[in-house]
Amino acid sequence: MRHHHHKILDCTIRDGGLVNNWDFSVQFVKDMYKGLSEAGVEYMEIGYKNSAKLLKGGDSGPWRFLNEDFLKEVIPQKSETKLSALVDIGRVDENDILPREHSQLDLIRVACYIKDVDKGLELVQKFHDMGYETTLNIMALTHVMDNELTEAFEEIRQSPVDVVYIVDSYGSMDFKDIDYLVAKFQRLLPEKELGLHMHNNMQMAFANTIAGAAKGVTFLDSSVYGMGRAAGNCPTELLVSYLKNPRYEVRPVLGIIENHMVAMREKWEWGYIIPYMVAGALNEHPRIAMALRASEDKDKYVDFYDKLTSVETTVTAQNKD
Repeated sequence: MRHHHHKILDCTIRDGGLVNNWDFSVQFVKDMYKGLSEAGVEYMEIGYKNSAKLLKGGDSGPWRFLNEDFLKEVIPQKSETKLSALVDIGRVDENDILPREHSQLDLIRVACYIKDVDKGLELVQKFHDMGYETTLNIMALTHVMDNELTEAFEEIRQSPVDVVYIVDSYGSMDFKDIDYLVAKFQRLLPEKELGLHMHNNMQMAFANTIAGAAKGVTFLDSSVYGMGRAAGNCPTELLVSYLKNPRYEVRPVLGIIENHMVAMREKWEWGYIIPYMVAGALNEHPRIAMALRASEDKDKYVDFYDKLTSVETTVTAQNKD
């Protein structure tokens, strides 16, 4: 497995921003880029390229709605580590995207649900034509029927998208799911590279990531100290240490954690916590667990479990699906 050519994509700033409303200092982002570059990480996702005109931003930090002029001030000189941004369909103004030769970004990732794959691929085509590397991140795969996925693959196969992602939005997958999905994606999309984006609700993000890597998945998402929405992501420091690629060096990542993220972890909550585990085990969206953690009842685990497993809650969830 360790002889495969993997590429780590660190999404601390983008996914971690869901924890703190993208309240990262410019210095932290500069230090993150410097540290990841020294660590040999191939990509750093520096935020969202969604449009503030189409999405209420409130007092969000600048990493939620990336501005190219601002980005050039933050990262005036790029290293070998490429920069990526993620967009959601319906939330991005294509006029805000510069051609790649005028942008600091190298890769634009398009996130969508299975029902909107056609819209996602329209954006992929536009960004591809502008010179960007592209990915399609299909979210909430654990709620997708097999036939839906098979039908979507025909459109994806004919598109110019470079990488197709298996996304464990609810943190509910295990190695059997990874084995099945990677084999299916490889069989039906043989000319596309694959990526994995795992969440850590059930302490499986790292295990699932290396399980996919062992089967030839190229793009491996991670975040420093596991910082990401709710239960967080596969930790970058674990991947850098485990893959044993001579280009990788874990020491700079440990420096980022020591100098910045230990204090952040005391201020903002993310990682393995019981409500996130319960939501993952029940294949539920983490928003319900996040709401609990923001309430006075944040540690009432039994009541939370009972609520999610009651007949009324189950029926409601099924109706929503």
